[in-house]
Amino acid sequence: MTEAARTDARPLPPVAAPAVRLTAVSKDFGPLRAVEHAELTIGQGEFFSLLGPSGSGKTTLLRLIAGFERPTAGRIELAGRDVTALPPSRRDVHTVFQDYALFPHMTVEQNVAYALTVAGVRKPERLARAREALRTVRLDGHGPRRPAQLSGGQRQRVALARALIDGPGLLLLDEPLGALDLRLRQEMQRELRHIQRATGVTFLLVTHDQEEALTLSDRLAVLDHGRIVQTGPPLEIYDRPATAFVAGFVGTTNLLSGPAAVRVVGTPGTYSIRPERIRLAAPDGPDGAPGPDERCLPGRITDIAHAGAHTRFVVRLDGGDDRLTALRLNSTELPATTRPDAPVHLLWNVNDVLAVPD
Repeated sequence: MTEAARTDARPLPPVAAPAVRLTAVSKDFGPLRAVEHAELTIGQGEFFSLLGPSGSGKTTLLRLIAGFERPTAGRIELAGRDVTALPPSRRDVHTVFQDYALFPHMTVEQNVAYALTVAGVRKPERLARAREALRTVRLDGHGPRRPAQLSGGQRQRVALARALIDGPGLLLLDEPLGALDLRLRQEMQRELRHIQRATGVTFLLVTHDQEEALTLSDRLAVLDHGRIVQTGPPLEIYDRPATAFVAGFVGTTNLLSGPAAVRVVGTPGTYSIRPERIRLAAPDGPDGAPGPDERCLPGRITDIAHAGAHTRFVVRLDGGDDRLTALRLNSTELPATTRPDAPVHLLWNVNDVLAVPD
């Protein structure tokens, strides 16, 4: 590049600092290490989830970011600002909890406008902003009601509107849908995604529900015993788990090791085969013979569980006690041969077998 070209070139726009950056963050409660050396970066405007079982450290990590806990070691930055030692009130963060924490004696409008009331915002402005926040969460016209007059999903949306009214840089969601039944939870998952896209606010969700994390997230981090063991987009986490724990926790899988791995896969190691990748066929049927790149093992059905859109089959392989689970979509009627103790062939493409570290 010539000197003239370098002089005339426009400067590149500044790169926005990540919404969240954790550097070597650890948290001890006495002898218990709840979070160990967490390294995490969340971009501006992402919908990010912390996923893990109970006791994995995900809620502690959320509380560290919110400022409710101080780290034992490490650094926490929000939008490029070091907030490690700052209290919650000095962080541009709001939190939505599972129990909504709405004031029962206030109207919906008053609940949503509460932070503005405390801040001394004049009534006409705070009511206008409260109504706009309610429109964002699709609760137009619900302002005069009391929380007791709303459904669980509506109360959760009121809590979201209250948290979003003053435009926080980061919204933390601590198992917000855990108290809802399945239908409402699925409805609220759609609403959460709509609200996040409409506002552009960075959402950080804590959940133990794998389907919820996979459905909602742009990216997610999986935690195990206080450690972040994998971070990435949902499809990458599901299709390419970094450890046996991730393979077994995120979705369902057939996790094979030791003699079972040798018998089923043909080589020693630890392997994951997703149940939906296993094909079930009658031994003497037209699809019972393996195709190119397929492996086939005979067995007998020991258990059948109907789960709405799919049916789960557990099959004991012939000549031993090893079992594999296969899923079949209920798009057509189940063959009469798929009954308990019926002989079947299990078939899968060898490329669908994933080797994972122990």
